[in-house]
Amino acid sequence: MFLPQETIRKKRDREILTAAEIREFVLGIADGTVNHGQIGAFTMAVFLNGMTVEERVSLTLAMRASGRVIDWQPPLEPGSVVIEKHSSGGVGDEKVTLLVLPIVAACGVFAPNISGRSLGHTGGELDVLESIPGYAIEPATDVFVRTVAEVGTAIIGPTGDLAPADRIIFHVRDVTATVESIPLIVASILSKKLAAGPHGLVMTVPFGTGAFMREEAQAAELAGALVEVAEAAELPMVALISDLDQVLGDSVGNAPQIREVIAFLKGIAQEARLRETVLTIAAEIVLLAGAVRDPASAMSMVTEKLADGSAAQRFAAMVRALDGPADLMTDPDQYLVQADIVAPVYATTTGFVASMDCYRIGMALVAMGAGRVNPDDAIDFAVGISRAAHVGDAAGPDAPLCLLHARTAAQWDHAAAELRSAYQIAEERPPAAPIFRGRLATSQVIRRPRDRGSQ
Repeated sequence: MFLPQETIRKKRDREILTAAEIREFVLGIADGTVNHGQIGAFTMAVFLNGMTVEERVSLTLAMRASGRVIDWQPPLEPGSVVIEKHSSGGVGDEKVTLLVLPIVAACGVFAPNISGRSLGHTGGELDVLESIPGYAIEPATDVFVRTVAEVGTAIIGPTGDLAPADRIIFHVRDVTATVESIPLIVASILSKKLAAGPHGLVMTVPFGTGAFMREEAQAAELAGALVEVAEAAELPMVALISDLDQVLGDSVGNAPQIREVIAFLKGIAQEARLRETVLTIAAEIVLLAGAVRDPASAMSMVTEKLADGSAAQRFAAMVRALDGPADLMTDPDQYLVQADIVAPVYATTTGFVASMDCYRIGMALVAMGAGRVNPDDAIDFAVGISRAAHVGDAAGPDAPLCLLHARTAAQWDHAAAELRSAYQIAEERPPAAPIFRGRLATSQVIRRPRDRGSQ
């Protein structure tokens, strides 16, 4: 007889769980026989005591097997390549998926994406997309598959039949201080990705104050763990270690980031670090998919598809196919909710931005309603920041740290004080730091059929 408490006890006592024990526990989460208290106890035991490689693989595969695994052929033509993209998360990082996938879809690579919601101090792609009225976050799986086949990409959340155990565990982790656990992060990411039936995966593992991994060594450890489990699951994968010690892009929040996505895809505003991040990841995807033969050709292809408007067209088509507004790209303000107060936040001293505490920025916005304290909390899509200053930017009477979007004057005052405290100002401009610090990959590669060629 399966007793959840026995599985919890073993992990609490640092014993190694068998694949069968992990599978039973995960299936119990999916069918409701394991309750939220037991899930919280299990995740805390894993957080404190860790898991072996074999346990991580078993947990990942069990979470994938808790629901349906998509087979893309059919509806896609034989030889079609499907690549997933992911990030372990960071402040301002949510928009990257929304930018990368339309670009690679325009390059002829099919790019479905099973994304998540806000977690801890970071936002989530689903909350950002849900700020678009009508956008179907959880469409029927056949709608998801059809959208990918017709548009080339679709970004959704785990539906009722795709990795359902992960969705439950994800919410419990968010409110039980068990987010920063490498085994749980690995299983959450890869179970969703494997359920989407991809041929390969490219992801970033950020470090810094805006990420879950504060130190580069921690990010390298997580990247290694992800590649290790992906290798065991026979999933070709590339992991990029990136610096997220400052806000990525110009905005944080939900509707503010959709506005930034639209401006970026239309070529109106492309913050430099965000542009480099997006194009680097997109190039890795088309290279892994075999759409081109070398990194230079990959970068040339993705840059062209961004510049010629093809990526913007794909994003618009995805939104339309998933029940969002057909004219969102041309008239976003008609649909995106606006905050009542939008005003600049100034530093108390003049100089240059030397550093920022992105965790503090993220939590200030969570307190405003941009994220969640409890799993069932409603998100305020309007609040957040835009026109964020970056390391090296001037700060002073004519150079604000950001525009703060708030609902009330009291909310604005409190958040502005937190934001000022999060920025460190120096007399001299600090040197620029590189974004990408490392690259890991599995030994498996995807061999693209020659008759498809590059698109």
